[in-house]
Amino acid sequence: MTLYDVPAPAKINLFLHVVGKRPDGYHLLQSVFRFIGLYDTLNFDLRADGRIMCDSTIEGLDPADDLVVRAAKALQQAAGCRYGVQINYVKRIPSGGGLGGGSSDAASTLIALNRLWGTGLSRAELMRLALPLGADVPVFVFGQPAFAEGIGEILSPVDVPERAYLVVEPSQKVPTGGIFSSPDLTRDSPSFKMSVFTDWQTIEAGKKAGLTDKAVFSRSGTGTAQYASTALFGRNDLEPVVFEKYPAVRQAADCLLEAGIQPRMTGSGACLFVEFVSIEQAVRCQNEIIGKIHRESGGSGKEVIDNVWACPGLTDHPLRHWLQN
Repeated sequence: MTLYDVPAPAKINLFLHVVGKRPDGYHLLQSVFRFIGLYDTLNFDLRADGRIMCDSTIEGLDPADDLVVRAAKALQQAAGCRYGVQINYVKRIPSGGGLGGGSSDAASTLIALNRLWGTGLSRAELMRLALPLGADVPVFVFGQPAFAEGIGEILSPVDVPERAYLVVEPSQKVPTGGIFSSPDLTRDSPSFKMSVFTDWQTIEAGKKAGLTDKAVFSRSGTGTAQYASTALFGRNDLEPVVFEKYPAVRQAADCLLEAGIQPRMTGSGACLFVEFVSIEQAVRCQNEIIGKIHRESGGSGKEVIDNVWACPGLTDHPLRHWLQN
């Protein structure tokens, strides 16, 4: 038995507020997670000998520390499963970008092997296995856009409108640990109820109802393009720390600002995103941004960014219906 081309989508944090810190050092957060149409893909071949083997390795990462391997072993042990698996996967989501690629791969591994091995665990049971793997892993098993609290493990479903995103990967990676341990990080943002976000979102949706695909951008008096991007709730409290420590991330953000659009960093960085009403707007902006960046960097583009993607926002995780609630 095999499962091929199993998707593992990226996520963005529409906002990320640090509202406190626990005695054990973990930070208390409030955020909204949304999945986007940028994917890693994984392949699973059933083995009868109980061995868990993985052909795909990330440069500089011990295979035993690979979240995909750790997820497979966690499920195998918890379910008392006698089967093994041969895994290989293709990475498209950049590491160190705040897009949750490793966490997503681990979650898709749990979901896929639960099906391949016939272990029959529920969504809640897989979420309990997911949390020790990393604070972001449970939301991918949860399978819906989510309002997150605690250290990110307290999840409530939240409706989000149809939107598209321009995602920019700067030419610098950001290790999460160094950002959360920074003395410059603000850790006292006020907490709020989820209804504050949903009410704000309803108001903003009404404002954007008149925007069309043709109204992608206008020209200001100075000739600067003003793209039809949408407003975002709150902020990312980690952004100032990252901008101070990682100049390439700030440079990429400045480039977007100069192009007339307001970016936001996702997670602990380094990737930035801009929200649009439609994928057509995001694609057109992508083409404009790439052209501008290449002109300013002498054609290489690498001095500012590594990649740019135009991605649809997803209403659900593509594997959500592989699990019972």
